[in-house]
Amino acid sequence: MSYCVNCGVELDASAKECPLCNTPVWNPRERPGGEEKSPFPKEKSQVETANRKDLGILLSMVVLASAVTCGVLNALVFPQSLWSLAVIGACAVLWVIMIPVVIYTSQPVYVSLLYDGTVVSLYLYILTFQVGSREWFWGLGLPICVLVTALAELVTLCIRNLPRSFLTVALYLFTAVGILCLGLEMMIDWYLAGEIALSWSAVVLTVCVVLDIAVITMLSRRRLRNEVRRRLHF
Repeated sequence: MSYCVNCGVELDASAKECPLCNTPVWNPRERPGGEEKSPFPKEKSQVETANRKDLGILLSMVVLASAVTCGVLNALVFPQSLWSLAVIGACAVLWVIMIPVVIYTSQPVYVSLLYDGTVVSLYLYILTFQVGSREWFWGLGLPICVLVTALAELVTLCIRNLPRSFLTVALYLFTAVGILCLGLEMMIDWYLAGEIALSWSAVVLTVCVVLDIAVITMLSRRRLRNEVRRRLHF
């Protein structure tokens, strides 16, 4: 039983409008005027992906323009110091890092890491022209770059060629952090004082060893490993 929304008269079930006031009858369960058309297309389409070559050319030109502009400003407007060398070196580092991501995606990761370490070393060497001394580069800057690059290569080698899981990757990283901190303090002490006296790196190395032992224990015990995975949701 239904009633007119305007005058309240009782309506017949098949009535299309009120017989008294001619108000259209509308059923709230039905859409007026038939099925409403969706404003969105029924067929799915995909936006054309950007060409990596074009993107690489664009980013390369931006980096090159930044380096050249700073070099010209340094030579013609602000010739008091070689401040543009820092910007040019930073642009070179950025461009080398972009190579495996945008420009040459099939480049082996080991080669990319080697390039990154080399260009960072060159950047530090460029900075020696600003400070007027190269002693810190040969005694501290270059050895640190070599250590970091070697550890990055080693960790990548372990991740790609050894069994890989959350626990094994954590094991590789903890070991690398301990070795890195130990090497950094040894290099800094030898450069500054000519002798090695371990302090903070020994604490970090101890913590990393304890974590490594815990991870190795979890890896060696299957039930414990599965329980940790369930608890940590990985």
